[in-house]
Amino acid sequence: MTPARPRRARPDLARLTGVRSGKGSYYRAYVASDERVQRAVVAMDSISRALVRTVEGPRGLLEEVLRAAAAHLDAHWTLLALADDSLTGARPRFLACGADGVVVDDVRSLPADLREVLGALRTGRHPEARDDDAWVWVPMTLDGRRIGSLVARHGLEAPPEAGDLAVLRILANQAAVSLHTSEQYQAGLTLHRRAQQLYDEATAQSRDLAVRTEELRATQERLQVARQRELLDTERHRIARELHDSVAQYVLSAGMSVEIARGDAEALGEPAASVVQALATAKTLSGEAVEQLRRAIFALHQPRGEEVATLPELAREVAAHHRGRLEVSVRTHGRVRPLQAHADHELARAIGEALFNVVSHARARRAAVLLRYRDDELLVSVSDDGCGDPSALRRLLELERCGTADGRHRGLANIESRIVDLGGDLAFRRARIGGIRVELRLPLDPDDPDAAPGGATVTELGRTPRPSPPHEEVS
Repeated sequence: MTPARPRRARPDLARLTGVRSGKGSYYRAYVASDERVQRAVVAMDSISRALVRTVEGPRGLLEEVLRAAAAHLDAHWTLLALADDSLTGARPRFLACGADGVVVDDVRSLPADLREVLGALRTGRHPEARDDDAWVWVPMTLDGRRIGSLVARHGLEAPPEAGDLAVLRILANQAAVSLHTSEQYQAGLTLHRRAQQLYDEATAQSRDLAVRTEELRATQERLQVARQRELLDTERHRIARELHDSVAQYVLSAGMSVEIARGDAEALGEPAASVVQALATAKTLSGEAVEQLRRAIFALHQPRGEEVATLPELAREVAAHHRGRLEVSVRTHGRVRPLQAHADHELARAIGEALFNVVSHARARRAAVLLRYRDDELLVSVSDDGCGDPSALRRLLELERCGTADGRHRGLANIESRIVDLGGDLAFRRARIGGIRVELRLPLDPDDPDAAPGGATVTELGRTPRPSPPHEEVS
C-alpha cells in the first residue's frame, strides 16, 4: 500500500495581498489593496528622491514627506510639527500642505481647526483620536521619544488601514531624522562661528601681545641705554675732573719749570744755545698739551644725547676726537647686534687707544675703523696708512705683557686686556692701505633673538652717511 502524500498547503492570499478571499467582493478588495500598495510605492519613491537633495537642507525632504502623505491619504490638509521643547535648534518648526500641494509655514495661512491642532502639537499634546475620525495622527519619534506628529485630514472613503499607517510612520520617522540632522548641522554652524570668533579674538590678542612685547623690549633697551649713558657721563665727568685737577696742573707746572730753566740757560750765553732751543721746543709742546687738555675737558663736560649708544655710535664719537690730526672713516657691515654689559664701551675704548697709537707713532694721514657683525662673531679693525710694522707691535706687546716696558707704554697691553676680558682676541696684520691693521675679534651668540637689523653703512667724519661699498678691508 502506497503511503499517502502529504497535502500541500494552499497559498495564503490574505498574507500576500492583505485581502481575504472568502467573499464575493474579492476582486474589488484586491483592487483597493493594489491601489494602496501603489500609493505607498509612490510615497517611498518621492522620499528616496528627496533624500539625495542634501544641499537643500531638511526643508526639501519635509516638503516631500508632506506631499507623499497627502497623496497617500488624499488629504485636504497635512501638517508636520515639532513640540516646542524638542530639537530646539531644528528648522523649520512646522510645515503644512493643502489639497493643492502648496506647502506653507505661516500660521495665518492655516484654517482655524488646523491652527488648533498646531497649538496642541507645539505644547506637547498629541491626541490620538478626535470626534471627527477624518483626522489621522502619526507620532514622530527619535530614540524612543516622541518629538512631534504628522497629522492629516484624509479624504479616503474608508478609514486608513494598518498598512497606510505604517507608511505614514515611515514618513514621519524619516522627517524626525531629517530634523535631528538639521539641529546637529545648526549646532555645528554655531560652534564653527564661535570657534571663528574665538580664533579672531586670539589672533587680535596675539597681535596686541606682539605690539606690547615690542614696546616692552624697546622700553628695556631705553632703560639699559639710560643706565649706560649715566655710567658713561659719570665716568666722563670723573675723567674731566682728574684731567683738570691733576694732569693739567702738572703740565702747567712743567711748562713753568721749563720756562725758568730756559731763562737760566739764556744767561749762560752762547755755550747753552742748543739747550735754550730745546727748552723752547719743550715750552711749545707743553703749551699745546695744555690746550689739548682744555679741549678734552670741555668735550667731556658736554651733555650727551638720549639716543641708543651702540658700538657704531661710540666708535664715531671716539673717531671725532682725532679730527684735525687724522682723517678717520667708520664703517659698519651686517646686522648691529646688542653685546653683553659694558662690552660696547670696552670696545670703544680699545678703538680709541688704537687710534691714539696711530696719531702718536704711525705718522699716518688717514685711518679706517671697520665693524663687521657676523653670525657668530664681531670683527673690529683699525687700519692706517702709516709706517708701522706688525712684527714690531707683536714684540712690543710681549714686552708689555712681561712688564719690562717703561710705565708710559701700556697701550697695547690695555687693548689686549679689554678684549680678552670679553672673551675675544687681538691680532696685528698688514693693512691694505699700507700701514697696520689692529684686529679685535669677539664671539657672538648665533641664536641671539635680539639681533637688530641694520644695513651696511659708511660714516666718514664731516660727511653724510652713504651706502657702504661692496668690498671690505681684509688681508
